[in-house]
Amino acid sequence: MQKILITGTAGFIGFHLARHLLAAGHQVHGYDGMTSYYDVKLKRKRHAILLQSPGFSATEAMLEEAGTLDRVAGDFAPDVIIHLAAQAGVRYSLSEPRSYIETNITGSFNVLELAKRLGVKHLMIASTSSVYGANPEMPYRETDRTDHPLTVYAATKKAVEGLAHSYAHLWGLPVTLFRFFTVYGAWGRPDLAYFKFTDAILHGRPIDVYNHGELWRDFTAVEDLVEGVSRLIPLAPPAPDARGVPVEGDSLSPVAPWRIVNIGNSDKVHLMAFIRTIEELVGRKAICNFLPMQPGDVPATWADCSLLERLTRFRPETDLATGLARFVDWYRDYYQV
Repeated sequence: MQKILITGTAGFIGFHLARHLLAAGHQVHGYDGMTSYYDVKLKRKRHAILLQSPGFSATEAMLEEAGTLDRVAGDFAPDVIIHLAAQAGVRYSLSEPRSYIETNITGSFNVLELAKRLGVKHLMIASTSSVYGANPEMPYRETDRTDHPLTVYAATKKAVEGLAHSYAHLWGLPVTLFRFFTVYGAWGRPDLAYFKFTDAILHGRPIDVYNHGELWRDFTAVEDLVEGVSRLIPLAPPAPDARGVPVEGDSLSPVAPWRIVNIGNSDKVHLMAFIRTIEELVGRKAICNFLPMQPGDVPATWADCSLLERLTRFRPETDLATGLARFVDWYRDYYQV
């Protein structure tokens, strides 16, 4: 059993990860700002469920409040910190870039300072497939260059990857960053496509389909994502002078205990096939409003998850129909549709 501090536990992924770790017997403290980017009632409901577990406690505060973060973490004394909290949303970053700088960069800096001061065994940080940006080579590998981010959101995540490397190098702080690929599932975010599509189709409203449907995504069930993250917890990157036989394709830094790991389903799904799957599950046809490509978007994402499998002996494999069925069942129950 370990003591694990998770930022963003009222969020979609943080909620699922905290529930998974609590079920495994760990003690979890959640830290979340309950921002109004989407329905706060949904966030509070997630936390209410987690608080039913005696192993869970929580603080409601912003990452930018460094004093509060330091006090809470100092009292909890975590073995591991998993930093998920961020201003999310690729498209929102086009209109509200400042919130991404304040939360994603300043907030992450505060977490890095905290982890350094506490000397945690492992700091784990959520990154994103968006950092691959204009890279045309797929499937994306962790060792690929990520020099051309296309949105402020992606640029802030790329900046945090770099900051984390400097902390790992200068202070020997073991850091793993994981890049998520289009995560979906129950208790999800209402701003994500699968959630908006399901809601609109069930209520007879049109859906916006960008690039006239010619998009491909590597959809990852949230259950697979949290399994991958949980298996990485005991695998803190070793320092350069403490390494044995190298793992094929490893992204370990040559000068720091720092690693990046993709977590995706390793499969491209065409957007129209994705929409047809939702149609079949809800029993209604979509009204499609076909539009050009959105600024900052990319035509495809596709993860190479060989490193995750080599490190953890786990590979996400939930098929789209199974994963979406779980979401649709939850959606109908939660919203009584």
